[in-house]
Amino acid sequence: MIYLTRRERFNAAHRLYRKEWSDDKNSEVFGKCSNPNWHGHNYVLLVTVKGEPDPETGFLVNIKILSSLVNRCVIDKLDHKNINIEVDFMKDKIATTENLTISIWEILEPEVLKLGCQLHSIRIEETENNFAEYFGNRH
Repeated sequence: MIYLTRRERFNAAHRLYRKEWSDDKNSEVFGKCSNPNWHGHNYVLLVTVKGEPDPETGFLVNIKILSSLVNRCVIDKLDHKNINIEVDFMKDKIATTENLTISIWEILEPEVLKLGCQLHSIRIEETENNFAEYFGNRH
């Protein structure tokens, strides 16, 4: 089994908050990340796939095809957007890195299977100190 990772980047704004809570409660729970005027990050997305290399090409998957898939399905929808307002797959979700990571998995998993390999993990680095990583619903 081989693991192959593609790194992509995007810039996006978001706000952590619950609509039904007061600004004070949101501020208490989410701190400065609940700024009503939003805040942004330069995110790094790492998509790792796994499987066996094709004996004819030596590739697990053509990395250009994987990159194109990630850009079309995810990056184009997120880059320079407001995650809370403009990103369809984050509608009605709190725009945490954790929820974003799970949502990206849900989008990419069936698409990666069509490439002849499996999705192993999604990792999003929100800052140089904070990241979330998701491996699907495995127990």
